[in-house]
Amino acid sequence: MTTHYHSPEDLDRLKEYKELAGPEFAAYAKFDGSIGREGGAIDLLHRELIAVGVAVSSQCPYCIQVHVTQAKKAGATKAQIAEASMIAAALGAGAAVTHGTLAFRLYDEA
Repeated sequence: MTTHYHSPEDLDRLKEYKELAGPEFAAYAKFDGSIGREGGAIDLLHRELIAVGVAVSSQCPYCIQVHVTQAKKAGATKAQIAEASMIAAALGAGAAVTHGTLAFRLYDEA
């Protein structure tokens, strides 16, 4: 039994996806690769800052590492990383609060 759940060596296992679910993994890889594309309506810096916020809110340590690194390469400051993280936290809190209103309604209906 492992003593931890996140290990950088796990990423070496991504090649298993190619073997076990090739077409699906290829589609995912292409879609994931679109994050770093240039020439869209959103410039690379802002694409990566959005990715940082999503990575933080989805709590993916690998995504956080990749997108913080890419955001820094695109010119992001540490303050921008902090703000992207806090915006993600605020939206997460907002989602919990608004789902709380659902809990109120369900309580009243019970």
